[in-house]
Amino acid sequence: MRFNFTFRKAKTVLNHEGAVAYTLTPQLELYAAVATAALSDQFYETADARLLRLRELVARNDPEFVARLAVYAREQLYLRTVPLVLTVELARRHRGTSLVSRLVARVVQRADEITELLAYYAQANERDGVKTLGRLSKQVQKGLARSFNNFDGYQLAKYDRAGRVRLRDALFLVHPTAKSAEQQHLFDQLVQGTLPTPYTWETELSALGQQQFASAQARTAAFRTAWETLIGSGKLGYMALLRNLRNILEADVSARAVERVCATLADAGAVARAKQLPFRFLAAYREVLLVQSGYVAVVLEALETAIGHSAANLRGFGLDTRVVVACDVSGSMQTPVSARSKVLLYDVGLVLGMLLQSRCGHVTTGMFGDTWKRVSLPRGRVLHNVQEFYRREGEVGYSTNGYLVIQDLLRRREVVDKVMIFTDCQLWNSTGDGGTLAQAWIDYRRTVAPRARLYLFDLAGHGAAPVEVREGHGAALIAGWSDKVFDVLAALENGGSALTEIGKIELA
Repeated sequence: MRFNFTFRKAKTVLNHEGAVAYTLTPQLELYAAVATAALSDQFYETADARLLRLRELVARNDPEFVARLAVYAREQLYLRTVPLVLTVELARRHRGTSLVSRLVARVVQRADEITELLAYYAQANERDGVKTLGRLSKQVQKGLARSFNNFDGYQLAKYDRAGRVRLRDALFLVHPTAKSAEQQHLFDQLVQGTLPTPYTWETELSALGQQQFASAQARTAAFRTAWETLIGSGKLGYMALLRNLRNILEADVSARAVERVCATLADAGAVARAKQLPFRFLAAYREVLLVQSGYVAVVLEALETAIGHSAANLRGFGLDTRVVVACDVSGSMQTPVSARSKVLLYDVGLVLGMLLQSRCGHVTTGMFGDTWKRVSLPRGRVLHNVQEFYRREGEVGYSTNGYLVIQDLLRRREVVDKVMIFTDCQLWNSTGDGGTLAQAWIDYRRTVAPRARLYLFDLAGHGAAPVEVREGHGAALIAGWSDKVFDVLAALENGGSALTEIGKIELA
């Protein structure tokens, strides 16, 4: 796989706002589309349009690159659905090697991903339901057979859910060979529907919620006892804890339980194992802010510590490196990252921007829409700073005049080393003066700071960039919502790129 290729001059196209933009290489476009794929309708692109574009891009890229990208998305970006899509699309096109079977076994890391993969396989191959899946690709079948061997009875029972394809259907389709008599017994139970119902915190609370109580006080007391028991048992996973902080506090749990919750949230090892996307901490922070409890302050502090741990390996810049962090707060950034999320692309950009700000010694931060506004904030309180930006939402308007960030540096004749723009890359000029980011960047490097570097953090992956992303222009593109974007930033600082990071993935 060759990543150190020579860039050719990019072609110009029109972005979704009708402004001139520059095409990306097929590899870079697929990477950006994958790293930002929630596969739900977005401001500029429907889920179906994104899916179609992904399929076309898979066909235009080398199979090994697609496979490495799928693993990178699953293991580094913590994405679940889009790696399955890449795997199925690769299976439809690639023959002759074991690449697909090895990839299936690698990206299927939860039992329900077996059925998700098969459901998408049926859709992609225009097959109507599980009965028509008998003509399964041999490589997909082999990979799923290997995957079945990775799951115990608890995992099989937990994810044996109703749906277009059930786990028992998948078992009949792929015919896995049990690795022991005990596992064969589990497979038999799965087929017969006799797997023991697994204990989960969801089942316990669901059962409690269906009970009748004499009073609201009795109900609160019952949930308080349930939450305290769960917290004390250690059976509440990190993500479940994040998502239920508001419920826990509203149940008025004891000081000892709150202390344990905060200790878990702030534990560096627990944060590392949980592999949460940074914006998950913001979602939890905002839910806690809505609670009337004397424990709110200590829980917010624990969340600040937690997100600090999530970026512990982020290599920022010292006092000798002048950095500008600019966050796009335009109308198109007010789109949820997925259909079920309250978190917006706007929020993702702010969280990543403030994480970077927390690791820089000499940094100017601000936001842009109709105008560009510098906003000075203290380092260290990432989530608090995001909320401060959010409180000032609307102060700069809702257009996407990103060129003003560079024009401001030109006007001040201010020399900086790095300009970091967090955006959906759909920049346009609402002022009518003809200014563009591409021209402003050329002028800035020519007249003020020849060695400056521009980093576009693409949060939407629509397939083009507002500047040429190639050697000699001092501009690079990084995509995604994970803290792993900063690993790509480090690679770029050392002469690499996002593609070299993907190229490091070993396909066992």
